[in-house]
Amino acid sequence: IILLMVFPKIKSNISDISSYTGSKEKYPMFIARVQAGFPSPGDDYVEKNLDLNELLIKNPSATFFVKVEGDSMVNAGINSGDTLVVDKAVEAKDKSVVIAHINGELTVKRIWIAKGKVFLNPENEEFSPIEITEETDFDIWGVVTYVIHKV
Repeated sequence: IILLMVFPKIKSNISDISSYTGSKEKYPMFIARVQAGFPSPGDDYVEKNLDLNELLIKNPSATFFVKVEGDSMVNAGINSGDTLVVDKAVEAKDKSVVIAHINGELTVKRIWIAKGKVFLNPENEEFSPIEITEETDFDIWGVVTYVIHKV
C-alpha cells in the first residue's frame, strides 16, 4: 500500500518468467539481405543454418525470458505481450534496460544515473521516473538483451 502511495504509476509489468532450456534447433539463414525499400532480385540459396541460441543467448546458464504487461516502455520498442531475453551475467550500466525488483514488484525500465542518483526511467511520458534511494528495496535481476514481438 505504501508503494502505491509513493509511486502511484508503478504496476508490475512482468509476467511469465521462464528459464532458458537450451534448444538445439537451427533454422535456414539466407545470404541475401531483405530490402526495406524497393525489392531487389532474390537469391534462392541458404548461406547457413541460423541457430537462435547463438544469436540470442550469450550466457545460457544466466539467461531467462519474461513476458511484458503494460505500456511504460513503448518508446523503447517494448510492448505489452512482448517476450524479453534477459541476461543476468551482463553488467547493468547507465541507460541499460533492466528487469528490476523494486519494493516487492518486478518491472522493466531504463536505468539512469545522474548527479550521483539512480533512477528507473520509463520510456513513456505518461509514467514518472522512480528514484532509487537507500530506503528502496531494490535489485537488478538482469539486463534486457533482446525484445521478441510479433509484427
